[in-house]
Amino acid sequence: MSTPDTLALGRKGEQLACDFLTERGHQLLARNYRNGRYELDVISLDANGLHFVEVKDRKDADYLDGCITAKKQKNMVAAAHRYIASHAHLSGLDYYFDVIMIVDGQSIDYYPQAFIPIYL
Repeated sequence: MSTPDTLALGRKGEQLACDFLTERGHQLLARNYRNGRYELDVISLDANGLHFVEVKDRKDADYLDGCITAKKQKNMVAAAHRYIASHAHLSGLDYYFDVIMIVDGQSIDYYPQAFIPIYL
């Protein structure tokens, strides 16, 4: 269960991630996209294609290890499928699954194409 502190940290981290992406030429398409039980933190578009971005913001870098599990990856892919199905004009683009790690609202590490799904 999330506490008000972790929710605020998450919102702050997502805003930092969005600012980071827009500074690098991304157009933000969605934040906190939800479809059923599936969720994507940020969906953006740049010259290379469509990016589905997971944002992890923690107070301590030690908690970042292993936070993008195989289950999380599977759920991100399922959410991406649903997003693409409802936005057919985007279906011909290349797709990327990225991760942005933020520690204590300060350091930002961007991992473009953090994982490649078996199918999409």
